[in-house]
Amino acid sequence: MNTLIKTTTKTVLLIVLALGIYSFNSNKTTNNVNEVEISKSHTKTTYNMVKINGLDIFYREAGSRNKPTILLLHGYPTSSHMFRNLITDLSVRYHVIAPDYPGFGRSEQPLMKDFEYTFDNMANIVESLLDELNIKKYSIYLMDYGAPIGFRIASKYPKRVQSLIIQNGNAYDEGLKDFWIPIKKYWNDYKPENGKPLEAFHSPDGLKWQYTHGVKDASTISPDNWHIDLQHLTRTENNDIQLAMFYDYRTNVPLYPKWQTYFREHQPPTLIVWGKNDYIFPADGAHPYKRDLKNLEFHLLDTGHFALEEKGDEIAKYILNFLQKNNIK
Repeated sequence: MNTLIKTTTKTVLLIVLALGIYSFNSNKTTNNVNEVEISKSHTKTTYNMVKINGLDIFYREAGSRNKPTILLLHGYPTSSHMFRNLITDLSVRYHVIAPDYPGFGRSEQPLMKDFEYTFDNMANIVESLLDELNIKKYSIYLMDYGAPIGFRIASKYPKRVQSLIIQNGNAYDEGLKDFWIPIKKYWNDYKPENGKPLEAFHSPDGLKWQYTHGVKDASTISPDNWHIDLQHLTRTENNDIQLAMFYDYRTNVPLYPKWQTYFREHQPPTLIVWGKNDYIFPADGAHPYKRDLKNLEFHLLDTGHFALEEKGDEIAKYILNFLQKNNIK
């Protein structure tokens, strides 16, 4: 009888103990779920419109403003949409903003008679946006058109720039190869007949080529990319705007020595993540950065112009590790 009582008592105690452990683990699991949900709420992307120099400028934003800022500058012929996934990846640790330039994406497209579509003006818009948002220090991700826009700002305010992340963005003569031959012809002989062939680059076929040329697997590149680009490229006057930007690109080349001096004198920590199969900005333009930058991390990736489409996860990891290594956190 005593043995039966002892056995029963032990059994009850084991059941109570098991229930207690289950209850503790259940609460622990619930807390973990809440932590994940809180984390997600902090990294949610918001879509914003703000008046800058009289224009409605659209920008994406994510991450806590108490964290270091990364400014993402898009290229031709796209918009901040190209950063949709990278924003999520980076905003876990950083405050991220990605604007659309006037005439691109969801930003206002003023008439050409009212607004001069130049790289100087695009840089002024981005600079004014940073002032409006009270952002005093930042790293800059520079891609394609984002490079001459971002380098204008960086060389003007070198102490504000914490680091550079360069992805297929040019600052050296060596980077302007075959793709640029018809564009240089347009620079040297500014006639409609020389601009006409350039329109093919932002036609539906030209857009698809930009996204898929040089990639390892074109079936992984979403056609949503060029269909979304077409939303602004097919607006009235936008074709002429793109030609104006092609023509104004000539103003960037004389600034290359100034930007190179900025690199040498200020030595911003720099990460290069470059699609080496890019026909527009080939790897020939990536290597010269090694001449001028000492704190340089350099990666050539086996993909094309829009490297984020195929190598986005890899690029995000490189960026997070690079920023942490340089104590930008």
